[in-house]
Amino acid sequence: MENKQIFVVAGPTASGKSDFAVELALKCNGEIISADSRQLYKGLDVGTGKITHNEMRGVKHYMLDVCDVNQEFSVADYKALAFPILQDILIRGKTPIICGGTGQYIDALIFTTTLPEVAPNKELRGNLELKSTEQLYKTLIQKDRARAESIDKHNRVRVIRALEIIDTLGKVPTQGQPEFCFPTKLYLMNPSRELLRKRITMRLEKRLQIGMIEEVQNLIEEGYEDEKTLKRFGIEYFVIGEYLKHKLSLPEMKSILINKSMQYAKRQQTWNKKYLPFAELVEVEK
Repeated sequence: MENKQIFVVAGPTASGKSDFAVELALKCNGEIISADSRQLYKGLDVGTGKITHNEMRGVKHYMLDVCDVNQEFSVADYKALAFPILQDILIRGKTPIICGGTGQYIDALIFTTTLPEVAPNKELRGNLELKSTEQLYKTLIQKDRARAESIDKHNRVRVIRALEIIDTLGKVPTQGQPEFCFPTKLYLMNPSRELLRKRITMRLEKRLQIGMIEEVQNLIEEGYEDEKTLKRFGIEYFVIGEYLKHKLSLPEMKSILINKSMQYAKRQQTWNKKYLPFAELVEVEK
């Protein structure tokens, strides 16, 4: 198993990772492990861009729909489920392809060391939970600007975890030269900023047509309507929730979602810079 190679397909949102990974899997007898922190939730389908059965084209996919929306899911939880799957794919003589935009999930599978081992601090978490996500993020900027700039400021769970690590260690340690668990080839999607905005805009229109607003409405009707919860599902769910509450017009909602997606893509690209020394850039042309 030591001589087997794994593949990684990374890149910003809307850059075509899923399609590229499927094409790659068809060429190399591969199976795909999703590295997306939201697609693992059941019911978050349209808003997260979860790959459909037809789009899979017969390629086996893992780490989709593995937990309910009322559950919290950490990087450690992800590794505990996904790493044995990766090993099993190798044992069966197939090629694992890790595909997604959540850098921490990718790192958890391909590197021998990732996040520092800091035990949960229930008392600290209890105090942090009393604050808004915006307040928590401002605290993170003050304590560790480098970590703040690489994190999704709307992801409350990760912001709290970063503050927890800082409380113990003083800051979130930066990783040194990474060591791979297995021989790894990484493809990094590389669209221009102009093309990325075009793809994000087209993707939004498609998702609205196939039921993204209805998906958010269903979540609200099930009781998931507070700001903290909707932001945990992703900024799309919160912004559409504001539209459904008549706080935003349809054009305002679209504009905010496009701009927020571009900001998220920029954060992903900042994270992905560390992959550049060993990545093959994939130029996205349309």
